[in-house]
Amino acid sequence: MPNQETLYAVANRVATITLNRPDKLNAWTAVMEREVRAAMQDAEHDDQVRVIVLTGAGRGFCAGADMSLLSTVAEKGLDDARRAQAVQPTAFGEGIRADFRKKYSYFPALTKPVIAAINGPVVGLGLVIALYCDVRLSSDAARFGTTFAQRGLIAEYGMAWMLPRLVGHANALDLLFTARMIDASEALRMGLANQVFPRDTFAAKVQEYAAGLATTVSPRSLRVIKKQVYDAMFETLAESFETSEREMVASLQSEDFKEGVAHFLEKRAAAFTGK
Repeated sequence: MPNQETLYAVANRVATITLNRPDKLNAWTAVMEREVRAAMQDAEHDDQVRVIVLTGAGRGFCAGADMSLLSTVAEKGLDDARRAQAVQPTAFGEGIRADFRKKYSYFPALTKPVIAAINGPVVGLGLVIALYCDVRLSSDAARFGTTFAQRGLIAEYGMAWMLPRLVGHANALDLLFTARMIDASEALRMGLANQVFPRDTFAAKVQEYAAGLATTVSPRSLRVIKKQVYDAMFETLAESFETSEREMVASLQSEDFKEGVAHFLEKRAAAFTGK
């Protein structure tokens, strides 16, 4: 069955998932949620995919929850809204923390890098989703906002945990309290965006960044490093250090380590296998 509200394409080892409601600034719906989860799972299990890009069609990334969902809550109550938005959990592998099995927090459970390509406004629930991506690349046309306090809502879906870890305690409270919109340059200064590119070259720059991850570095290294970084959020320094020692020993025995040394000495392009 074809997707209704998203697009999915794979090229050059990069899977691109596009939120495809451009007339609504890609406002989030239950259909979109199911399709994004299915696409993420497809990309995770596809050996030809090494990097995942999530972006929006048209001039926006995601304007937050579709207002019809909020209207359902206001008019019919919370139980009806929950039924309308019901999503089945999706498992992405063994040994995944419960923290990364929640409704929107599953991106860190994926073993492949997830890049948010923020081409335009990202607001509310859209910002929550962008926070759970590993890297946020922004167009200079993008605008960022939490919006929740302006709707009588709260910091949703773990945003109170994620946002301070990216932008710091004071910046997080500022963005959540005021619900003000910030531009890409301020997002970059705060650490909310990793890089900002001109609108005209944005799509090409995102693909260039993704291609670099897909071809020049070890997929095995990416997989292990990603898990290390997210697990370390819950570990002491000593625990993180011990994990790194175990993983170092394993990496020295890997095929990708051998290839990493060989391609450097032979002055040629890498041919990593992820093993």
